[in-house]
Amino acid sequence: MATIDLTEQSFAQTLESNEIVFVDFWAAWCGPCRQFAPTYGAAAERHPDVTFAKVDTEAEQALAAAANITSIPTLMAFKDKTLVFSQPGALNATGLEEVIQAVKNVDMAKLRADAAQNV
Repeated sequence: MATIDLTEQSFAQTLESNEIVFVDFWAAWCGPCRQFAPTYGAAAERHPDVTFAKVDTEAEQALAAAANITSIPTLMAFKDKTLVFSQPGALNATGLEEVIQAVKNVDMAKLRADAAQNV
């Protein structure tokens, strides 16, 4: 499956309607962003069960600000509408694959239980 472009208007709906969503915050002028794009696109093809989205930080400045993006590329992963991963910097294919598997393996019931205990 190809990546999808997110806007401020489509962001929440995308999280609502997909179990796992990866979001690549990028900009056209960013060299590392351009280097990461083929790796990200290839991962999207390998994992049709995961939604891979991109946010152009130049076009979607309000969304980037709301997500507290201070460095690009930044990769975020959401599972069941909950942010479970966020890291600036481009990953190589192996690193991205490890993150994808880790996010797939997150036990959301345990995560929520642990979070409730820490309140």
